Amino acid sequence: MTESLAFLIGDSARLMRRKFDARARGIGVSRAQWQVLFALSRNEGTNQAGLAEALDVETITVGRMVDRLEEAGLVERRADPADRRAWRLHLTPRAHPVLEELRVVAAGVMDDVLTGISAAEQEQLAVMLTRIRANAQRRDEPSATPVPAARAR
Repeated sequence: MTESLAFLIGDSARLMRRKFDARARGIGVSRAQWQVLFALSRNEGTNQAGLAEALDVETITVGRMVDRLEEAGLVERRADPADRRAWRLHLTPRAHPVLEELRVVAAGVMDDVLTGISAAEQEQLAVMLTRIRANAQRRDEPSATPVPAARAR
């Protein structure tokens, strides 16, 4: 195999995001916005720190994205009853039709990229990618081989 499996997975994901972005722009949603909306749809009521962790970005970055989505009427901040300083993030009713449109876009992208791949092959791919993701999510255990200390000068 001339290309590494890691490269093929990453490049395929990049190309699928690019295709999705182009179609999502047609409904007026940027990549940052659709990522926040999808993450919030899976973690409704999370705070900005939780959302930042889910998106693998800095909390301040999420704050700016949420500000824009709040201005657009798609996200709202609600006071956290357990912590006066914190806000919980929720989708507004206006966000749900946008998410549905984005899901239709995602289904179309998947139909395009899975052309020529049988249902059985798709299922097998999903099983393998699920295993790869689980392996990648495992915390690294300390190495059994000690790392040499830096040389003394």
